Amino acid sequence: MSVRLTITTMMQEIAAEQNRKLPALTDDLVLHESGFDSLCFAILVARLEDQLGTDPFTASDDAVFPVTLGDFIKAYENVPA
Repeated sequence: MSVRLTITTMMQEIAAEQNRKLPALTDDLVLHESGFDSLCFAILVARLEDQLGTDPFTASDDAVFPVTLGDFIKAYENVPA
């Protein structure tokens, strides 16, 4: 499964678990307009670390939190090996 598909699938699962309504998951979706609160994002990042084996926001000293879903996905796709 691709990183993109993993992230969007997990977002849909978490939204259902947390009774959140997600807008269309497009690259230009601004994360603070996604319907996710801080708990949802914490769950997402923890599950992604379990699934993908990395957290790009703690793996680098110069990590910047992404603004859009596309930026978020790229952060996971571009983690150094």
